[in-house]
Amino acid sequence: MTREGAVKSRVGVFGIGLAAYWPQFAGLKERLEDCQRRVESRIAGFGAEVISAGLVDSAPEAREAGNLFARAGADLLMCYAGTYATSSQVLPVVQQARVPVVVLNLQPVPALDYENTDTGEWLANCCTCAVPEIANAFTRARIDFRVVSGVLTDDDEAWSEIREWCEAAGVARAVASARIGFLGHTYPGMLDLYSDFTAVHAQLGAHVEVLEMDGLAKLVNAATASEVRGKVEEARSVFDLADNVGEEDLEWSARVAVGLDRLVAEFGLTGLAYYYRGLDGNEFERLGAGLILGNSLLTARGIPASGEGDLKTCLAMMMIDRLGAGGSYTEFYAMDFKEGFVLMGHDGPGHVAISDGRPALRRLDLYHGKRGYGVSVEFKVKTGPVTILGVTQDAEGRLRMLGAEGESLAGPILKIGNTNSRLRFNLPPAQFVNKWCELGPTHHCALGVGHRLAAFRKISQLLRLRLATVGEWS
Repeated sequence: MTREGAVKSRVGVFGIGLAAYWPQFAGLKERLEDCQRRVESRIAGFGAEVISAGLVDSAPEAREAGNLFARAGADLLMCYAGTYATSSQVLPVVQQARVPVVVLNLQPVPALDYENTDTGEWLANCCTCAVPEIANAFTRARIDFRVVSGVLTDDDEAWSEIREWCEAAGVARAVASARIGFLGHTYPGMLDLYSDFTAVHAQLGAHVEVLEMDGLAKLVNAATASEVRGKVEEARSVFDLADNVGEEDLEWSARVAVGLDRLVAEFGLTGLAYYYRGLDGNEFERLGAGLILGNSLLTARGIPASGEGDLKTCLAMMMIDRLGAGGSYTEFYAMDFKEGFVLMGHDGPGHVAISDGRPALRRLDLYHGKRGYGVSVEFKVKTGPVTILGVTQDAEGRLRMLGAEGESLAGPILKIGNTNSRLRFNLPPAQFVNKWCELGPTHHCALGVGHRLAAFRKISQLLRLRLATVGEWS
């Protein structure tokens, strides 16, 4: 299955040095430029689009570099502190670009050869000399910054941090450029799910496209027989079919899935939040009951789909997906006090790319709390480390992120046509649920694989959202 939605981050890179050094120390500038090229090559290798301003060695050049980054729409700046430079030739770059900055304090060698190092050689390795001064200037100018210190080569910890910043910048760009369809309405009475579309536009830059069930119905009805057959074949290639799934059930879900594909293409959607009740078996009730297969396939393709009209969880699913870690629509199911885990899942679309084995399709004669009947998705998430991420709002209407790390355990799950997984966190079940609820979450969250809170801290900084956590896994 081809994954869509991945967005390259645009990382502006500039090196710094002092113009007064160049006539004093032959070859110093060229050495620093070579080191900067190595930095830029590594960053490009992380999938980022590198925008280079070269080596900035004066205040006028700093303004030019900042304007370059602003014109290019950089998501993040990386300042390679190759040697000493005054803060006056660094601050203007970031002020003009108006995006967060990471200072790369990467020394070319692990240690100096003290007996044989002259001034020029020291200057080629004195990366750390300017960093405190730059940090002070950024602090007084109220500029958000971080520092990564280490060795230019053979430093996995430092480069892992830099990679994470590049990935976080890509997630932030994906969210800011998102087009999320809102189909139908929110599940009635779920006050936590109600979303202010303007707040999403204003705080994140994402676009919410309001859609009509009539439009989906038209697209579903226009699906051709060959398109439906193709979608049935796709479903059979991805899922195991339970014995109670009939051909009519599968064909209807496949037809709706074709309509959903057309809806996504027509509106250029990168995500979807949906729900509709319908009435007395009418067309829209049947459509609403047939959405799970198609939206699970969309989610696995990188177009997260969240049920019950939960726009905020769609955003959380997108953040996890853009890290390549899944992002399955999830809620709290039950606590297991004997084995010490929380059962979590949902009856809606799941991210089948992170299923522990082949997911299953099961026919449900009853969707609990919803109208209609039809095909639903059942699986558990891969065993191993996991992260849950929620997006919520505070009393002032500010969007916030919530996260926790845990592990997915092996063991039996409920066979009720739902996704459900056995998740153990760093606190006993009751304590964990208490702490999570104290953060003011919504009903749902997104579930992904791997321990990714460090990445989400960076994403929250780039999106300028607060992130609250219930501990990190240790």
